[in-house]
Amino acid sequence: MDIKDFEVIFKDREPKPYGIYSFFSVLIPLVVKEGKVHILFEIRADKLKRQPGEVCFPGGRLERDESPRDCAIRETCEELNISKDCIKIINEMDYIYTYSNFTLYSFLGVIDNKDIEDHKVNQDEVKEIFMVPFDFFMENDPIIKVLEVSPDVGEDFPYHLINVKNTYNWRKGRSTIPIYRYQDHVIWGLTGKIIDNMVKIIKCSENDIEKICSSERVGG
Repeated sequence: MDIKDFEVIFKDREPKPYGIYSFFSVLIPLVVKEGKVHILFEIRADKLKRQPGEVCFPGGRLERDESPRDCAIRETCEELNISKDCIKIINEMDYIYTYSNFTLYSFLGVIDNKDIEDHKVNQDEVKEIFMVPFDFFMENDPIIKVLEVSPDVGEDFPYHLINVKNTYNWRKGRSTIPIYRYQDHVIWGLTGKIIDNMVKIIKCSENDIEKICSSERVGG
């Protein structure tokens, strides 16, 4: 091979994750109910193989050649039995890389309360839905638990081939788990992380606005 061969192979190649990864996307639905902003949550159907009965946002795995935004909208429509015209996307939120080899995208969106009341959820996937006033999260800090993540290295690992001792200091990770309790519902894990991050963003923005307003009052 020469340089031209490398140029032909790599010049226009799109980079992608190296390894085995999965990609998921969810919608964070804002719903105005009785004059207050609420967040809509789902409880997963009991018959689902993964995480039955847990609280989550509408969403799921990206299909082939599907964008995270389209995935969040499609899954929400399928689970809540609404049309995509009922969803107004505000913006994409921060995405999460997990130690279990998947990436979670999330989108903040608005759904009219009437569109929720007029439709029944897809009970193959959703047991029920409930709403939490967003003020609850602004006024109540979550319980934070920290998990230490360590590689499980078997005794048969060939340390002799890489010329190191079996006391090699493998890299370790850490995962934070926020836990909220609202009435009879527990909101935790990645869903809790998304909420916790939203609250931090809003509180930082409010502090910045207050600083600007204070400086303008002093200047005035």
